[in-house]
Amino acid sequence: MEPETTVRILVALGFGLLVIMLRLDAQRFGAAEYDEAGRGGRPPPLRRRLSWYVLGIGLIVATRYVYPLEATQPLYLGLGDRASSLIGGLIFAVIGTSQALLYALYRYRHIRLPDIREYPGALLNAVATAFIDEAAFRGILLAYLVGFGVPPLLAIVAQALVYTLCTRLGAPGRDRYMLALTLLIGLGSGWLTVVVGGIGGAFLGHAATRCAVFLTTGHAGQLAPRGRETEELERKRRTPDGWRVVGAKDSAAGDR
Repeated sequence: MEPETTVRILVALGFGLLVIMLRLDAQRFGAAEYDEAGRGGRPPPLRRRLSWYVLGIGLIVATRYVYPLEATQPLYLGLGDRASSLIGGLIFAVIGTSQALLYALYRYRHIRLPDIREYPGALLNAVATAFIDEAAFRGILLAYLVGFGVPPLLAIVAQALVYTLCTRLGAPGRDRYMLALTLLIGLGSGWLTVVVGGIGGAFLGHAATRCAVFLTTGHAGQLAPRGRETEELERKRRTPDGWRVVGAKDSAAGDR
């Protein structure tokens, strides 16, 4: 291998690691799983989220530009086999949408539609995050692991674990459903990427899954832990059916 080729591979690897570090810092930007209203009820600043998307996509483009075409192992940043990518992506999307629907019915007993004002920002976040995740962890990291001689199955598991850790969804107080879903997305996307030779199908399925979770649970980022949703807290404060507030009635009688 020519020295210039080696240097370009290492520089591209540096750009790829920067994308992964940016993903690790998504909470600071209020993007990805952290696109949720803060304590004051306000969503993260749009400018901050847009800067995260632009930085991530810019670093991915830089990685693709620097990485040499003559390298033994190409990056998985292309679509791969188009027919297989489309079929695999649609199957992925159907599975992801179905599980989101079933989970919403199990957890809330109904589809928890979000506020109409949240749609533009949340759907942009879902699509942009899916692209950055697939490009960084499947398109770049997985390709490098396979190129370094790691068996494909082991490489798929390794990048899925790194991906899940980078989301920080395993921290205390966070919903375990999102943690499990993230790990499964990492494994499924990794397998599909290796099979078709690109991230086209994985991106389609991943984006559809994120959009479905938002549309069925009302959350653009993380789900609230059990018992912490707004309606669940309101239900706890509400007087049970058949009960009456004695103090309020006695007070009203005294006034008369």
